[in-house]
Amino acid sequence: QVQLVESGGELVQAGGSLRLSCAASGRTFSSYAMGWFRQAPGKEREFVAAINWSGSTTDYADSVKGRFTISRDNAKNTVFLQMNSLTPEDTAIYYCAAQMTYSSRYNQNSYRYWGQGTQVTVSS
Repeated sequence: QVQLVESGGELVQAGGSLRLSCAASGRTFSSYAMGWFRQAPGKEREFVAAINWSGSTTDYADSVKGRFTISRDNAKNTVFLQMNSLTPEDTAIYYCAAQMTYSSRYNQNSYRYWGQGTQVTVSS
């Protein structure tokens, strides 16, 4: 069992930066690939970024590539999402999720554990 708790979301001006954190419980955190997803009002939840168990491999949605960076600290059971050059289009609830298979990173149904989400609002 893994419990995930996101934090770091807040209101920020366009062009600003935020760092989201996702703290995981359990001693098996380092076994899981981790993903970040987001859901904007009136839209479906979408993939943002993913990282494999060791942190050696990452992947990003085209819309955030070059602006967002996913990383993890397995010693602290935490995964991060550094978000730079934010735009109003990044406004959404951001969720972290865990699954065993990095190759399934785009498939939301493959993620076994989800956090409750953290709200990011970017003002213009």
